[in-house]
Amino acid sequence: MSHVRAALYLDFDNVFSGIYKLDPDAAVRFASDPGAWLRRLSTSFTTGAPRRWLVLRCYLNPAGRVPYRAPAGELPRWYFSRFRQSFVRAGFEVIDCPRYNATKNGADIRMVIDAVDALSAETEYQEFVIVSGDSDMTPLLQRIRRADRRTTIVSPVVAAEAYTSIADRALDSQHLLALVQGEQIDLDDDDEDTADEAGASDAMRSAVGDVDGRVPRISRITAAAVDEAYEAFRARVTAEYDKATAALNMAGLAKQLRDDLGDVVKESNWFGYGGFRRAVESLGLPSLRISQHHLWNEDRHPAPAIHNAADQRTPLPEPVERLAEIINLPRLPRESWPAIYQALSDYTNTHPFNLTQCTSWCRDRLQDQGFAVSRNSVAFVARGTSYGGCPLYRQPPPTATEIGTAFVDNVLNHADSAELSLTDGEIAVVRSWLGAET
Repeated sequence: MSHVRAALYLDFDNVFSGIYKLDPDAAVRFASDPGAWLRRLSTSFTTGAPRRWLVLRCYLNPAGRVPYRAPAGELPRWYFSRFRQSFVRAGFEVIDCPRYNATKNGADIRMVIDAVDALSAETEYQEFVIVSGDSDMTPLLQRIRRADRRTTIVSPVVAAEAYTSIADRALDSQHLLALVQGEQIDLDDDDEDTADEAGASDAMRSAVGDVDGRVPRISRITAAAVDEAYEAFRARVTAEYDKATAALNMAGLAKQLRDDLGDVVKESNWFGYGGFRRAVESLGLPSLRISQHHLWNEDRHPAPAIHNAADQRTPLPEPVERLAEIINLPRLPRESWPAIYQALSDYTNTHPFNLTQCTSWCRDRLQDQGFAVSRNSVAFVARGTSYGGCPLYRQPPPTATEIGTAFVDNVLNHADSAELSLTDGEIAVVRSWLGAET
C-alpha cells in the first residue's frame, strides 16, 4: 500500500484555545502555518505508510477570540477569523460555525455529521483523525470503530479516558506541540516503556511502522549521510560504554550525541530507529541493560538505584491512589513533586518559554538530581499548572510554590469534575502528598 486514505476533522476553537493556555506562541504558530504540522502528521504515528489527506475540514467560529497581551501591556484580541486564510492555503475546507448560544458553536455536531456521512461515501477512508479534546466525540469514535476504520485523536488537553481508550492512537498536547514546532517526537519517553519493554516495541511498530527494525521516515538528508552519522554514533556510544565505571545517564548521553552529530539525528529520528534507546539497542553491545533512565553493562556495573526504584510500583495513600486510577495522576513518590515544581520554576526563570523544551530540560535536570521522573509526568504537571490559573509563560515567571499550588488546585478540580468525592481529610492527604500542605 503506497498510502493510507485519511480524513481529518479539526475543531479549531477547542484546539487553539487548549494550546493557547499552555503556550500562546505555539498556538499562533499552529494556526498561522497549518501546512507545516499537517505535513509532519502525514508521516508521524502511521501504520507503515504515509497518510494521504482526502478530507481536510476545519470547523471555526470566525467571531471566536482569545486575549493577547502585547509588549506594551494592552490587551488586544486574537480573532479566529484572522487564521481562516491560513487553513484555506493549506488545503482545508473551512466550515464557519458561529455560536448558537453563549457556550456552543455547533462545531462538534457538524463534525459528527460529516464524519458519519464519510463512512458511507463511495471512497473508503481507512483512517479518521479527530483533532479535538472534546469527549462529546466519544459516540463518533464508537461508530467509526464499528465500521472497522482506524481512528487517531489529537487532543490539546488531558482528554477523558472513555474518549482516548476507544481510539487506535491518542496524541496529547506534548505530541501536538512537537508537530507544530518541528521538534523530534521521542517515543522512548512514553511511560509504557518502564512498565513493559516488550510491549513498547510492539507499540512502536504500530505507531510508526517497521521495516527491518527501522522506522520509515521521509527526510531531506541522504541515506549516505545517515549511514555515516550512524557509524559515528556507534563509535561514540561504544567508547563511552567501554570506559564507563558506572551506569550511564540516558538523557545526558542522548543530549551530548544530539549536540555532537547535529541535525542528522533529528531529521532521521535517530537513524530511523525512532528513539535513542532503540538506536543503542541496535548496536548489540555486550551485556547491555537499559532502563528508562540508564544504560549499563550488567557484567561490570550494579543496577543503578534509580532503576530499582523505578521498577517498583510506588505505594500511594488511598485517596492519591484513586486519583491515579481515575485522572491518571502520575504515580510518583512524595519527594518528587516539590522537585518538579522547582525544576519548572528554574526553567521559566532562565529560558524563553517553550513547553516541549521545558519538559525535556526539566526531565534531564530531575534525573541528574536522582529523581525518576519521565517527561510525560513533567508535562502532566505543566498542563495542570496552566489549567490551574498559573501559566508557565507568565511574566514574571511563577515561583515553585505558585506552580505547586496551581497544580494541586487543578488536580482537585479535575477530581471534582470526574465525580470523585473526597472528604476534607482526604483532600488534606492529597495536598500533603503533592507538596502543597495547608
